[in-house]
Amino acid sequence: MIPQEIKRWLTNNYGELENFSPASGGCINNGGTARFRNLSVFIKWNSSALYPGMFDAEAKGLDLLRQSELVVPHVMEVVHVDLYDALVLQNIESGSPTPKTMEDFGRKLALMHRISQKKYGLGHNNYMGSLQQSNNLNDDWIEFFITQRLEPQLEIAASKGMAESQFRKQFERLYKILPDILVIDQPALIHGDLWSGNYMIDSNGHAVLIDPAVTYAHREVDLAMTKLFGGFDAKFYAGYYAEYPTEKGLDERLDIYNLYPLLIHLNLFGTSYKSQLVSILKYFNK
Repeated sequence: MIPQEIKRWLTNNYGELENFSPASGGCINNGGTARFRNLSVFIKWNSSALYPGMFDAEAKGLDLLRQSELVVPHVMEVVHVDLYDALVLQNIESGSPTPKTMEDFGRKLALMHRISQKKYGLGHNNYMGSLQQSNNLNDDWIEFFITQRLEPQLEIAASKGMAESQFRKQFERLYKILPDILVIDQPALIHGDLWSGNYMIDSNGHAVLIDPAVTYAHREVDLAMTKLFGGFDAKFYAGYYAEYPTEKGLDERLDIYNLYPLLIHLNLFGTSYKSQLVSILKYFNK
């Protein structure tokens, strides 16, 4: 249930709490829908010591995503009380998809990917899951991908005894051939953690983006993440490619971009994810 410190803050700002419905599925944060007499909000909280600045960064990311045509919850407040941080969001009621939902989702994501800036990265760091994500600005996409994404996770894996010398050397060999494989595109505003658990369908049948790991990166990073755990509906990709086509060789590039979330999963959940990493590295290091 809601810690007393957070409940006190809610009562002071929104009135008496009439009902709280916990959300399921969170492995980092606790959360749920809090209902008051004239208002309902979605609130999530965690330990301020374990995840410093997580919700401040998430709030900034959500605000950036709201430049797009996609539905994104409004940030109402970032709360810091005693041992806890909390994020208070507009409560969006869930609904069912329509025949047009996924095609529209893909099209609007493509339009969001046209939002750009001069450099890859972001003006602040954030989180990917419960791990900190560095977003130091860089003119060079491949250098950014190596230094801000792959190498920090390899360092964590090595510290846990899961990245032996041969494993690291396979990555180093891959780095040398990335210029021959990857397609360079303008920095795109991306969600950053776009798997099926990080969008919902609202009561109007629209896709809603939640729990982002926002940065300006290559747009194919988002497409890669959508396919990591089985892929989205075919209509999603049809809508995306009709609006913003990609170049040939996409499937191979997506495998490379999924090295990053697979390293995240390796560091969070253990060696069961290592075989996928080894398989991708072996394919490209023939």
